Amino acid sequence: MKLAISIDVEEEGLFSGKYPRTPPGVSNVAQLKRLEFIPREFGIPLTLLVTYQVARDPGAQEILKYWQERYGAEIGAHLHPWNTSPFIDLPDPEPVRSEKMPISLIRDKLHNLVSAIKEGLGVTPRSFRMGRFDWGPKLRSLLPEMGIRVDSSMVPCTQKVGGPDYFLTPADPFPLAVSEGAGDTLWEAPLTMVPVLPGTASWVYRFSSLFAGARGQRLRSWFPHVLAAGIHPVWFPLPSMRLAVRLHRRRGGQVLNMFLHSTELAPGGTPQFPTEAAVARLIRKMRSFFTWLKKTGPVQGVRLSDFYNREGPAAG
Repeated sequence: MKLAISIDVEEEGLFSGKYPRTPPGVSNVAQLKRLEFIPREFGIPLTLLVTYQVARDPGAQEILKYWQERYGAEIGAHLHPWNTSPFIDLPDPEPVRSEKMPISLIRDKLHNLVSAIKEGLGVTPRSFRMGRFDWGPKLRSLLPEMGIRVDSSMVPCTQKVGGPDYFLTPADPFPLAVSEGAGDTLWEAPLTMVPVLPGTASWVYRFSSLFAGARGQRLRSWFPHVLAAGIHPVWFPLPSMRLAVRLHRRRGGQVLNMFLHSTELAPGGTPQFPTEAAVARLIRKMRSFFTWLKKTGPVQGVRLSDFYNREGPAAG
């Protein structure tokens, strides 16, 4: 199997329920040092998906360049539209859904994000994740235009109320259809989440679709809490992470894609990790998972952009 580890490298204050245009800072980026054991001990490179605020910060730039040079990390893009210029006043409160924004505004925000990464870090990002997983047709049409080759914004087996519907998305990477003239093929690399019992995702989706609007979406939002397993160390306990790998392997899966936020590495950066002890437990869980994964079968560490291959992800 192939394993990608993608980190949303972002500014502070995102779990406070507020979305200011000028965030408090990016000091949490320094805590990426807690993950150095992953490439050093397990040989797995990281994909660091950076926001506009991070890409423009000199201190964060130095840290990210260290990861590039020392460990071969990939630098990708992570769009937080609420604090990425340009800004216009919209009728909806932040965070405004991407599908409710004018496509010209999203294009300008993406352009500024990609330009900031080019100028601050000297690379053209090829991988992308949308903030809050708020990914839709407008972004699909724009990403190839920006040079993006792999998106990782879809989460199988779940749907937030009011959010995009990718509940039945397959677990392994797949090519996406884009509009004519949009450029090369765009690949989707979903986060790894699988149903515990085969067929339950389809059944729950059909049943929940009998209820219109938020009622059906609310039913689907409960699925990952009771009927799914995933490899994301913040969302799932260690036994569930191992179960997800076993199930995915048994069903012929070829790719694992783990994710977390850089702010989860900083004590107090999120409500789930208020102390140093809480962050230390997260790191121990990750180390235990990688140790187990290495013992149970061959795993090749890859970067997100490695999934861009016209022959299919298994050939890349």
